Amino acid sequence: MVLVHQGVKDVKTVAERLWYPIWDAGIGLDHSVRTVKEAVAVAGDDLKAALGLLDGRFVAGDPTLAAGLVARVRERWRKRSARWLAALCEEVEARHQAFGEVAFLLEPELKEGRGGLRDVHALQAAALASPVVGLPGADGGVDVLAEPNEVLLSVRVELHRRTGKTLDRLLLQEQDGVAGELGYPSADALVAAVAGAGRTVAWWGDDGWRRVRSALAGPRGRTSGIDRPVGSGLILREGEVVLGADADPGNDASLVIRAAAAAAENGAPLARGTLERLGADAIGPGDPWPRAARNALVALLGTGRGAIPVLESLDQSGLLVRLLPEWETVSSRPQRNAYHRFTVDRHLCEAAANAATLTREVSRPDLLLVGAWLHDIGKGFPGDHTEAGIEVVGRIAPRMGFSPEDVEILVDLVRHHLLLPDVATRRDLDDPATVEAVASSVGDQQTLELLAALTEADSLATGPAAWGHWKARLVRDLVDRTARHLGGHRQPDTLTLPTPEHAVLMARGEVFVEVHEGGLTVVAPDRPGLFFRVAGTLAVHGLAVRSAAAAGQDGMAVEVFEVEPVFATPPHPDRLRDDVERALDGQLWLEAKLAERVRAYSGAKRAASAHPAEARVLFDNEASETATVIEVRAPDGVGVLYRITRALAECSLDVRTAKVSTLGHEVVDAFYVTDAEGNKVTAGEQLGQIERAVLRQLEHREG
Repeated sequence: MVLVHQGVKDVKTVAERLWYPIWDAGIGLDHSVRTVKEAVAVAGDDLKAALGLLDGRFVAGDPTLAAGLVARVRERWRKRSARWLAALCEEVEARHQAFGEVAFLLEPELKEGRGGLRDVHALQAAALASPVVGLPGADGGVDVLAEPNEVLLSVRVELHRRTGKTLDRLLLQEQDGVAGELGYPSADALVAAVAGAGRTVAWWGDDGWRRVRSALAGPRGRTSGIDRPVGSGLILREGEVVLGADADPGNDASLVIRAAAAAAENGAPLARGTLERLGADAIGPGDPWPRAARNALVALLGTGRGAIPVLESLDQSGLLVRLLPEWETVSSRPQRNAYHRFTVDRHLCEAAANAATLTREVSRPDLLLVGAWLHDIGKGFPGDHTEAGIEVVGRIAPRMGFSPEDVEILVDLVRHHLLLPDVATRRDLDDPATVEAVASSVGDQQTLELLAALTEADSLATGPAAWGHWKARLVRDLVDRTARHLGGHRQPDTLTLPTPEHAVLMARGEVFVEVHEGGLTVVAPDRPGLFFRVAGTLAVHGLAVRSAAAAGQDGMAVEVFEVEPVFATPPHPDRLRDDVERALDGQLWLEAKLAERVRAYSGAKRAASAHPAEARVLFDNEASETATVIEVRAPDGVGVLYRITRALAECSLDVRTAKVSTLGHEVVDAFYVTDAEGNKVTAGEQLGQIERAVLRQLEHREG
């Protein structure tokens, strides 16, 4: 707030009478006292001050004085446009790097993020400085940012009202309340509206700042003015793809997608006028699509990351839904958990871009690209997204003109797009039944190689927690084993426990603990609770267990754990070894240590999902011929593995193999277990007891 005056001598007294009641009300206030001349001078040297006064709003007092100040600031802004626009471009880029994107963050920064309110104001300021560059609202045109600005501003105001703070990050715990107050049917609907608004602002921003940079560069800094044909009816002109004189949008069913492919292939945007003309006149691709349209889609997706901004342009212009009506169901659809980085539609585009880097690894790149682009399309429909996707892609693929055989493959990619990562991280790959089941589902080598590439592309597009060296190695191992099985080849010999080295250690009858890079080996007298005591000690030391295997012989047991640090620095090996030995000897109070660790990190931990995982226990007696597989899904947290395996020990079960996965806010842990006699657990009453014991331990952790 600026108190503007024209040489009032007692202005300090006036200012204090204004500011103190506001401060006493607990309201933070960025304030200043200026003459008109002083305010104009400050705005002439300070970008932030200038931006604040460009859209200055009169509050009280002399309206003529206020209007004169704003008019003078705007006039100076226009005269110094070249200087300010260059600085504004830099400020916008730096801010985007610091605050991320409004459209895709779990808790978006409504003001400073890319596509936020600051971007709206920056574009309005640029339009004031240089209306000739065609920015939103320039020359008195329709302000296309008015509606998204209203969405973001309403949410921000309600967020401030609810929290009583100048909070601009839409925190997860506030989303339901804000949605209810603003009349949205759900928090998902609220976040979808915010994402849609943010994407619109970001898209117009990209277009606007490109125009600003072109204006600043001048004729000498721009691309050569020579038109270059880039397809039938398409021209590359001044760095943009435009329609040629021979283009016929009303009759050319492939023109929209061919224009998009040409833009992506040349690293150029579709000109705004081209998008407007296509939006007004272009026909859809029909049913079935002409071959040129299908080939252009594959070419577009094959450009990789270059396709993403072009697809975004088609989406913002309403052309993408014209090509693929089902796209509307996933447009800006949020996935409100930390595991997923993007909205559903952007995730699909990111997956296709990742798939473009893997096309040389498959015999049918076209099916990989289209399959990656459509694999989660079912998330826009009711029910299980895989089942819905099978039905939807079964309609889309024939419409695109794919043959019945290719349609079947695309449907199988949707049906099995989670198969490889789920099996690789939750099942024992050394168990012959695992590979046999995957081979039966996949059916042939071509589908297997497509699924392997899709798994990597999908996981990388999901988020950092969805793909890493450990998961990539497991998936690669599963694919290799399945390929050998499909080819009729013998599986390679596996290293089973105990190894000869382990047998020597076990023969001593003593406790032996070895800490090595990426893991831990424990040899000790076999007794109930061995596994959970080691798992608890690892949790105390901030180590996440990825997999574990165990075996017994002559009253001794060996357990091998594969681990990775939860934080950057791993524990000291000697301290870890000593604590494991103390835990096995009953001298380490694991419950107290884990409770202490929970207290230490619970304050800093933020909610990772809008829909917290519900603890579940599942049993599978078909996945292995020799063991019962118990799969536990539960909210992530300190000591989860310890609690689960403690419950299993209380039920007199031996854990032979454990596979541990963390999906952002949720863990999915699988255990191959046998009873005390080494048999599967099949009795319904016993399975019920196991389920209750595990859930009881997990509830104790939550309490």
